[in-house]
Amino acid sequence: MAFLFDTDAISELLRPHPAVKYIQWLLSVPREDQFTSAVVIGELYKGAYRSRAREHHLKNIEQRVLPAVIVLPYDVATAKVFGQIRARLEESGNILPDADIQIAATAVYHDIELVTGNLHHFSRIDGLKVNTILSDSRFAG
Repeated sequence: MAFLFDTDAISELLRPHPAVKYIQWLLSVPREDQFTSAVVIGELYKGAYRSRAREHHLKNIEQRVLPAVIVLPYDVATAKVFGQIRARLEESGNILPDADIQIAATAVYHDIELVTGNLHHFSRIDGLKVNTILSDSRFAG
């Protein structure tokens, strides 16, 4: 099974003390099944450029994150799924940030599970498979 890692799922790995259960699970996932979205990479870069420890965070992205995952593009096919999801959410009165919908659209288009701790946002998106390991690991300590 393949997994698309949300921004918080990648950031967790860069913390001084990441959730142990999450790390153990991740070690069981083959490298070829680990993906993220170009949108996530953009969010990571934004955080790095806003940080006082800019160079440290940029180095983490370039030396630890990018070599570890396959980055899926945000392209026209994914944008079409984004439009469908955004329209459904608006019709039901649910508004989410565009970046979250773009990340979800990437997972839906590629039919892979999204690994995120942000269950509140992503549980609103029909057709999105959400893996709860990060959230579960945070509660497990």
